[in-house]
Amino acid sequence: MTPAVPADAATANGVARIAQAFARTGKRAALMPYVMGGFPTLEDSLRIGQACVRAGADLIELGMPYSDPLADGPVIHDAGTRALAAGANVAGVLEVARALSANVPVALMCYANMVFAPGVEAFVARLARTGACGLIVPDLPHGEAPEVLRACEQCGVALIPLLAPTTTPERLAAIGARAQGFLYTVSVVGTTGERRALSEDLSQIVARAKASTSVPVAIGFGVSTPAQALQAAEAGADGVIVGTRLVRAANEAGDPAQAVESVVASLAAGLASTDRRPAG
Repeated sequence: MTPAVPADAATANGVARIAQAFARTGKRAALMPYVMGGFPTLEDSLRIGQACVRAGADLIELGMPYSDPLADGPVIHDAGTRALAAGANVAGVLEVARALSANVPVALMCYANMVFAPGVEAFVARLARTGACGLIVPDLPHGEAPEVLRACEQCGVALIPLLAPTTTPERLAAIGARAQGFLYTVSVVGTTGERRALSEDLSQIVARAKASTSVPVAIGFGVSTPAQALQAAEAGADGVIVGTRLVRAANEAGDPAQAVESVVASLAAGLASTDRRPAG
């Protein structure tokens, strides 16, 4: 059995680092870009993450490529497939997490099989040793596999839950009460991807999430432009997560890091704006 990382070790406490990132953002809402680990290559994904930090990211969501990513739309799914084909693996992506975590809180997004295959305690302890602050497992329903939550608590890693627009009030209350780090609030029904417009019910989605929990509420799925990021902030979101737009930028450019840095800078500028909406 792999020993837990002490809560007061240098690699912990991820929960506190996440809280500080939201509290100290200086923007209308904290900005959390998504980076696909290993895409286009491991080196590129590190450069992209570093570019996000330079451009104003407050936190990073780092994706672990997986062969059957149920929560991801076609752009991120394709990026993960290409990352795997290029040789990306758990060890390599965790090294990207280690490098990025020195400057910004990192939450790893991966699927349950990756957590359970090596053993829950071993996987979470290994993640904590990189300095990563959070773990997002979209195919791990709330209340199932409590050993994952225990391992995260022992290692100072926030197990970050996802909340859907269709979540029932009873389940919402249970998720919100146990949420750590932040409440990842999905703005639309479906998988990740860019949308022409956010939900007309966004303010209500944010309000019901915030009423259920004491941790920050971050909106994800569908946010892709500065105007939409500001809309999420004005709806009351404490954080904004942008993924597909950045993965698409990395895919379409000769210099993926430079392209992503430009998009993240525009998102950060939009969230800093208080007197006008940025062009979408």
